[in-house]
Amino acid sequence: MALDKDVLDQLLDTLGRFVREKLVPLEHKVAEDDAIPAEVIAAMREMGLFGLSIPEEYGGLGLSMADEVQVAFQLGQTSPAFRSLIGTNNGIGSQGIVIDGTEEQKQNYLPRLAAGEIVGAFALTEPESGSDAGSLRTTARRDGDHFILNGTKRYITNAPQAGLFTVFARTDLDSRDARGVSAFLVEAGTPGLSLGPIDKKMGQKGAHTCDVIFEDCRVPASAILGGREGQGFKTAMKVLDRGRLHIGAVCVGLAERLIRDSLSYAMERKQFGQPLAEFQLIQAMLADSRAEAYAARCMVLETARRRDAGQNVNTDAACCKLFATEMVGRVADRAVQIHGGAGYIADYGIERFYRDVRLFRIYEGTTQIQQLVIARNMIREAA
Repeated sequence: MALDKDVLDQLLDTLGRFVREKLVPLEHKVAEDDAIPAEVIAAMREMGLFGLSIPEEYGGLGLSMADEVQVAFQLGQTSPAFRSLIGTNNGIGSQGIVIDGTEEQKQNYLPRLAAGEIVGAFALTEPESGSDAGSLRTTARRDGDHFILNGTKRYITNAPQAGLFTVFARTDLDSRDARGVSAFLVEAGTPGLSLGPIDKKMGQKGAHTCDVIFEDCRVPASAILGGREGQGFKTAMKVLDRGRLHIGAVCVGLAERLIRDSLSYAMERKQFGQPLAEFQLIQAMLADSRAEAYAARCMVLETARRRDAGQNVNTDAACCKLFATEMVGRVADRAVQIHGGAGYIADYGIERFYRDVRLFRIYEGTTQIQQLVIARNMIREAA
């Protein structure tokens, strides 16, 4: 449901000030410590950021997609680690329950996710299964009115902090494709569930991933998301449009931050007796970045509005994810170039953003997967 304009404007203004005054000054510390301070997490809970997309009847803000992407524009103005902490609760960690969960599952988990009492994680990727999600090997063998889970999930965002895992496992052990996959809601601390060491990543320090390991992990049949076997992959696909638009919006925010920092530096830094901003080749890089960021912003806003209107935006959401994630990579590269040597030095933060944004082209569907989705949908529509 869309918020009243005045209420939305107030939320965006409050969030913008929070980002500028509280989060931006902590960027270096979060990267150095690889952790978000507890007082920041508490403030994010108080602001309702863990429940942006969760319906109001379950304690969330129930933002429309168009409202959510505007919030993501603001969150994108700082280190991606802050957004990542709340990202799974608003996206892949909750939306499967919102869309396909039983009423009992919704009542049990959504209020706690919305309040930030627990963090959700989406356990799909495996050591031998990433983009080809239908080939996953984690099994769920029925044992009376329970299932026994065995397998390993890899690169699971927020797993070290998670209180609830949406786990995808093969319930039809004879199947070789996605039709035999079911989704399970498994709480942290369940016997047989353990975590690997926190991954040492190229960027996005403060946002944690690790392996999630299942060794004869016993869960009740009522843990199946939606109460139906064989629907897991369909559920995963249903949440992707929203996730792709959200990531696209975050990339727009990050690009706008990098452009602002680059322009400021170019106007202050002098070479050959004049500011860098007076050189036409610097101007070209600034102009290209501004044009591409504006194009991505327009794409995301229009597709979000169409999704709220009930239109099928599967192709366009993939276009947004593809363009925006590639765009922010180009903007970050130009930002390093504009800053010159300073862009390569940690003190300025530009090299950190350069590393941080690289991940967006990989997770929640690689650039190549988006290309396949777009092209296959085009062919299907034409036929």
